[in-house]
Amino acid sequence: MDKLVQFGRKAWFIVRVMSGYEERRIRSYRLQLQKRLEMAQARKEELRKQPEKVILSEVRQVVQQMQALNQHLEEAETSIDEYFKPIDKNAKIITNMQLEKEEKQMKEMAKVMQEQIKMQREIAMKRDDAASLESKEAQVSEKTAEIPLKQETVK
Repeated sequence: MDKLVQFGRKAWFIVRVMSGYEERRIRSYRLQLQKRLEMAQARKEELRKQPEKVILSEVRQVVQQMQALNQHLEEAETSIDEYFKPIDKNAKIITNMQLEKEEKQMKEMAKVMQEQIKMQREIAMKRDDAASLESKEAQVSEKTAEIPLKQETVK
């Protein structure tokens, strides 16, 4: 009986091969395996790209946070500038007033120094004049003193 069953199987196989049924079944099996293989490759590729996607999403998130922080800092800076604007204006006015006061003081000091220099020159000129007068008087007195000596020698 086993031989008969085996013979029947072989015969049935030959009938299927002859009719093309087996060939279609083999092709469909091969296509099915090929699709499974492609799907496995796609999953493998997806798993390989998964860390890249995670890293990229984290990087995007960090960049967005930094941009938000930057914007927040700029807003804070503008609000601080707006808050201190009147104070800065007053400080500028005060510094300008101080600079003008210092300039006036410097001009006054320069005038005083020029007047002092003029006075010192005048004093020096008067001393020179007095000294030259004294030397002339001394010369005149010497000459006058010499003249009576000459007159005495002449007598």
